[in-house]
Amino acid sequence: MNEYRIGITPELAVDILLRRRWVIMVPCSIALLVGIYLAITLPRVFEAKTMILVEGQKVPENYVQSIVTEDSSQRITTISQQILSRTNLEKIIEDFNLFKGSQRKQGYIEDQVANLRERISVEVIRDGRRQTEAFTIGFKGRNPEKVMQVANGLASSFIDENLKGRETQAIGTSTFLEAELETMRSKLEQFEEKIRVYRKTNMGELPEQLETNLRIIERLQMALTGRQQSLRDARSRLDDLNSQATDREPSVVFISGDRRANEGVASLEELRSQLEAMLSRYTEKHPDIQRLKKQIAELEVRANAPDAESAMGNRIPFALRQRILESNREIQFEEEEIEGLKTQISEYQKRVENIPKREQELLGLRRDYENVQSTYESLLSRKLEADIAVNMERKQKGEQFRIVDPARIPQRPIQPNLRKLFLLSLVAGIGLGAGLALLLEYAIPSYRKPDQIENQFDIPVLVSIPHLMLPKQLLIKKLNTAASIAYSVVIFSLIGLFAFISLTGADATIDALKKVLGA
Repeated sequence: MNEYRIGITPELAVDILLRRRWVIMVPCSIALLVGIYLAITLPRVFEAKTMILVEGQKVPENYVQSIVTEDSSQRITTISQQILSRTNLEKIIEDFNLFKGSQRKQGYIEDQVANLRERISVEVIRDGRRQTEAFTIGFKGRNPEKVMQVANGLASSFIDENLKGRETQAIGTSTFLEAELETMRSKLEQFEEKIRVYRKTNMGELPEQLETNLRIIERLQMALTGRQQSLRDARSRLDDLNSQATDREPSVVFISGDRRANEGVASLEELRSQLEAMLSRYTEKHPDIQRLKKQIAELEVRANAPDAESAMGNRIPFALRQRILESNREIQFEEEEIEGLKTQISEYQKRVENIPKREQELLGLRRDYENVQSTYESLLSRKLEADIAVNMERKQKGEQFRIVDPARIPQRPIQPNLRKLFLLSLVAGIGLGAGLALLLEYAIPSYRKPDQIENQFDIPVLVSIPHLMLPKQLLIKKLNTAASIAYSVVIFSLIGLFAFISLTGADATIDALKKVLGA
């Protein structure tokens, strides 16, 4: 025997809806009532948001370069962490008195901070085409006015923290550059002192004095050549004078071009004059002065006991003897000058030889000095730019946050979502009723038309007898129909009421009902 199956057709669906109308309407009405109850009784949570625009630097970057390198997204994240810190949240709880009475006494401060942190939201908004950036700060709560106040307070905290953070970062950069600049200044002064001491110690052997030294050597060479020529001339004159003296006294030949051999021809008076002249140029310790003093002492001894040599020497005329002494002095002077010039030339030649070495040493010092000086000038330039940037931040001319849409008192709660609750209750009621109706149809099968029997058992139906109702049954049926209509009206009323609540809110609906009932 074939099993009985129900084929769902539009006609059958309408038939089931009419016959199982109570099974569908009752769950639907219960779901609507529960939804309305929840819409009225569930705590309402409001949210207020403040939109803040990130404004760019007001002074062109060509004139003032900002030293705050952190971009706005990173700065918003950093400020968010500061705003959501426990210390700041405790201050917000205290300032706005968020947890009143028993809530504050019974709850732990950690739980209150965690609850407040969950109710704060920060959302960044970017516009890639316009290169603009903004963000919103939201706060959730049950008191609309309090929610607005906290949201605006958080926005003010964001703006204050941003200004403070930018200024602190700029001042920190300036302070760091100031410390580095002071270090470089100290190093620069040390190198300057090293170069000054080195130049002072090696004065005369510096690279820029090479030309001067060469010119001095050239001049000394010329002077040396002149002195050597003068010495030759003096010795020639002395030879002539010696020849004259020999002609006058052939037996006396003791005057020559050698200064030391001729020292004996001078008289005591002449030696004393010569000593006096040399003392005007040299000190007592000079070897020639010491030698003259010794000769004077010997002549003083000879003056008391004159010998043959002295007698013969005194036979030379005084004028000739005086000229011979002058020639000797001239030769002595020229020899001393030549020795001095040779000493000077040797000294300047040594200086010239040392110049390449001093040049390399000075080049190393200058290289280190120039490196430190370059670093110092770079730091000085950056320090001046940092000072300008600090002034710009203090005058709030840099990138900053500006409130473009302050928080207002919210009118519609975000929780519970009445529209979603309405749709959920309606779908749940209809779905539950339809499900129960179908369940009953499957649990209690019955035949409604002859075709169902013919299709089920494959036998023809000869005749069908309609159901005849008694007057009492007809009355009950009419009452049932009237009750169904009335109940349908109630359901549609509940649907209308719930829809009105979801659109206008529970408080507005209650106020409207009070006005209607009061009227």
